[in-house]
Amino acid sequence: MDLKKYVSHDFPAGVVVFLVALPLCLGIALASGAPLFSGIIAGIVGGIVVGTISKSPLSVSGPAAGLTTIVLASIHDLGYPAFLLSVVIAGIFQLLLGYLRAGSIGDFFPISVIKGMLASIGLILILKQLPHAVGYDADFEGDEDFFQADSHNTISELLESLNAFSMGAIIIAAISLAVLLIWNNSRLQRYKFFQFIPAPLIVVVLGIVINLLFQNYVPAWAVQDKHRVTLPVISNISDLASVIILPDVSAWVNPKIYLTAATIAIVASLETLLNIGACDKMDPYRRITPLNRELKAQGTANIISGLLGGLPLTSVVVRSSANVNAGAKTKASAITHGVILLAAVLLIPAVLQLIPLACLAGVLIFTGFKLTPIVLYKEMYKKGPDQFLPFVVTVLAVLFSNLLLGVFLGLLVAVFFILKTNFQRAIIVVNQNDQFLMRFTKDVSFLNKSTLREIFHKIPENASVVIDKSQANFIDNDIKEIIDDFIETSKLKNIQIELKRI
Repeated sequence: MDLKKYVSHDFPAGVVVFLVALPLCLGIALASGAPLFSGIIAGIVGGIVVGTISKSPLSVSGPAAGLTTIVLASIHDLGYPAFLLSVVIAGIFQLLLGYLRAGSIGDFFPISVIKGMLASIGLILILKQLPHAVGYDADFEGDEDFFQADSHNTISELLESLNAFSMGAIIIAAISLAVLLIWNNSRLQRYKFFQFIPAPLIVVVLGIVINLLFQNYVPAWAVQDKHRVTLPVISNISDLASVIILPDVSAWVNPKIYLTAATIAIVASLETLLNIGACDKMDPYRRITPLNRELKAQGTANIISGLLGGLPLTSVVVRSSANVNAGAKTKASAITHGVILLAAVLLIPAVLQLIPLACLAGVLIFTGFKLTPIVLYKEMYKKGPDQFLPFVVTVLAVLFSNLLLGVFLGLLVAVFFILKTNFQRAIIVVNQNDQFLMRFTKDVSFLNKSTLREIFHKIPENASVVIDKSQANFIDNDIKEIIDDFIETSKLKNIQIELKRI
């Protein structure tokens, strides 16, 4: 490890990711109906274990909001100790997927869909964090779904927060955003001090200090306990033992354990592959992560997390994007965030509980704006409808549903344009006066039937047609039949036909 680069880039980035990850780990555990410390365990394991094994330079792993519904239902059905066994088995399944080279699935997601996913996550961060920024914390930190567990949705929650805001939280969030904007100014970034000290750390310190001032001088504006980080306090070994729950190994005879494990393995693997693709796209050096190795890393981490009482984990785009924006260069930042998370919850839990959620919301809102800049939409629009429509459909679908469903809908639109382009290029027609040359340039299947019929229908009487099949590797029987039918019909229209065969 280059110590100078680590100190100047990866350590500060690790601090930033820790500050972002802390409330998300707790919020996801709360929403999942799991013990609060289970989210912290998953965050620590995701940082240290995945960071060590994975070859991804910038991805950060931890508990994922996309699994909360599955986890909540599974805990209710199985009980938490038995659920932990399913997490361990899910990790084993992921290891097998890695050895079976299933990671190649990640190569089939189009760039337009990946960019749409990133842009939508940016919008979600902004919309979901605005209520926290004004002191309204009805929804859990890290929620990415449009429809929420509190019977609201993203938009209605935002409107509801306007009637229940805290002046102190608004001031803290506004100052936090101002500090982030100033700190990231290109002129200031030329100085080593601003490069080494991460802006989110300053934001958190300021948030704590401002709230303490409010408590002493303007109590009405002070951010109360429910609007600050909530964390179990561990003061001795017995406290630590009480928060670590072991899996119930005796539950292995329950078939529901394996169904739950398979569900977690599939969903977690898909989310990981999507997020790795997005993270690689954000990497300024355009490094490519070995996807099969990533599945093995995730599987190993889920086994360890389940054994220690933690939630299942995936690669997470919010933490990864915060890592990239903080200037990380290598996976040392992900490992650092895990180590800091472990040390902080053991050594300074009382300090962490002073952090207002409003200042952390400011950090996430700033990250959201970085993910969804206006220039990205303009860039995708200029690339044409075959790129822009899958992009914008993905953005809207993820924003108004959830990550996996949104990406699936965007993928369908992308596949439509891919097939349409292939149809158009499979058959080329040129003509001069009444002389036509039709050339099959690649494999022609029954999917090209409609296009071919339309071409034949437009050929006038007394024309001459050359049908060149010499460049096609395969011609479907349906296509051959349409050509034969056209040859028969052409006799009535006095159309001269010449065939060039394979």
